[in-house]
Amino acid sequence: MHRPSVQQRTSLPRSGAGREALRVKGQFWTPDWVADFMVAYVLKDKPPKILDPCVGEGAFFRAAKRFAEKHDFRLCLYGRDVDPSVLPKARSSGLTDSDLTNVEIRDFVLDPPTDGFPAIVANPPYIRHHRLPSEIKRSLRDFAVTATGLKIDGRAGLHVYFLIRSLQVTAPCGRLAFIVSADIFEGVFADTLWRWICSRFRLYGIVTFAPEAAPFPEVDTNAVVIMISNEKPANEFIWAKCSCRESAELISLIEHDRPDPRASYNTLEVHTRSLTEALSTGFSRPPSTKEKHNFTLGDFASVMRGIVSGDNNFFFMTSKRVKELNIPKSLLVRAIGRTRDVKGEYLTKQDIEKLDSDGRPTWLLTINSISFDHLPPGVQKYILYGEEQGLPRKTLLKTRNPWFRMETRKTPPIMFAYLGRRNARFIRNPAGVVPLTCLLCIYPKHSSEGFVDKLWKVLSHPDTIQNLRKVGKSYGGNSIKVEPRALERLPLPDSLIREHGLEEYITPRQVCLNLADDQANFSGFLRETPIEPNG
Repeated sequence: MHRPSVQQRTSLPRSGAGREALRVKGQFWTPDWVADFMVAYVLKDKPPKILDPCVGEGAFFRAAKRFAEKHDFRLCLYGRDVDPSVLPKARSSGLTDSDLTNVEIRDFVLDPPTDGFPAIVANPPYIRHHRLPSEIKRSLRDFAVTATGLKIDGRAGLHVYFLIRSLQVTAPCGRLAFIVSADIFEGVFADTLWRWICSRFRLYGIVTFAPEAAPFPEVDTNAVVIMISNEKPANEFIWAKCSCRESAELISLIEHDRPDPRASYNTLEVHTRSLTEALSTGFSRPPSTKEKHNFTLGDFASVMRGIVSGDNNFFFMTSKRVKELNIPKSLLVRAIGRTRDVKGEYLTKQDIEKLDSDGRPTWLLTINSISFDHLPPGVQKYILYGEEQGLPRKTLLKTRNPWFRMETRKTPPIMFAYLGRRNARFIRNPAGVVPLTCLLCIYPKHSSEGFVDKLWKVLSHPDTIQNLRKVGKSYGGNSIKVEPRALERLPLPDSLIREHGLEEYITPRQVCLNLADDQANFSGFLRETPIEPNG
């Protein structure tokens, strides 16, 4: 997730080959104002050397040189990178051959240095798990098991493994600062990872960024800075939200072991947080308020993702295409394929007809109970065309038997728009469509229209929408993504449950369990987890 400094950067390509190249390498260069405060943290004790395990264009090396010169001490620069093309760029950014003497073109995670380092600072490549070759993923998983004794979920990105390896090579009492995507706190692997880290190292601080201060404003992800030391774990850490792209107050903040109660910050929101609260609330989210919720969406409904067709261009079609192919309606299901096709919080049959007349696809080819030999000739011809195009070899379709078999869903009375720059919203579905993966399906546990309407009103209320940030993953542009199981954990305000009379649908046993969860969740975390500082 490297990136040029504010002074030097040019606009990132928004699409096409240039953007794809950035995604493959995970390179988005670090701005100088971020590099300066990260380096100020790891070099606070004036160590003799610093390591950047993914040097890139050298933003941290330049920041380290500025810091060492200002504080008058000698510092040796060490680095790694797997991309030799970055070295000429580092030289052109102001670094000398002498600065780059100790930079090796080697894999940091799978071929690590043998020495420990008192200061490590990094902006690791932001490469998501599905872009990693299968053999590399296997090696990374094996490394993680060896390093932590735990199985890290396979959906962890490369930056997670960079962090684990960097912690391994942080010297006793050494410091580490990473800037990474917020999904390091929000992914399915996060709870396991951070319980391991916080039981063995001291989490000093986390810095998050308001949208107006995003270090990577053209990248569709939220960045966070993590600061850790190889010391005995502590019960508390500093959490800050930065609202301005400048480093002075951030540098002032990290000069203290805990926030100075006399300090007044203009661009920072600062809290001292406990590990137990943060593990429960989420490290990338603000501290939780005292308000407790007794109920979640899962008490009233189940959630499923929408249909994965395997190839929308082939299976999802317009009425014009249906007519051209002579496909009978018995083999079609009415569907919605993208969030922006739903203009409001209601989707009616008239809306679907309008989409259809505008040339938008609204029909999903669904062949599940008829063998190929018994299909109409036009459909057989279309399937053979799909085979000529190589569809049976596609990753998902080759797992289906036959390959043109389609997933099915019951019609959800409520759908949820879970990702996008528009506000997340719950959508009533009188149109009776099934969604593709653009929407989640919400199936109320009681089928009466009265119950469904009451539940939808609770879900659509601004107080409930606000709670989505307690369970969702944060992305750039202030957007969020909420996975099905996370959405079932969405807290529903007690006042709304009472207002709409939903208590009658909850058994006394459920109420008792929900209240007990508040007391049991994450209690005794440090007491129950062995605390052994590395080194």
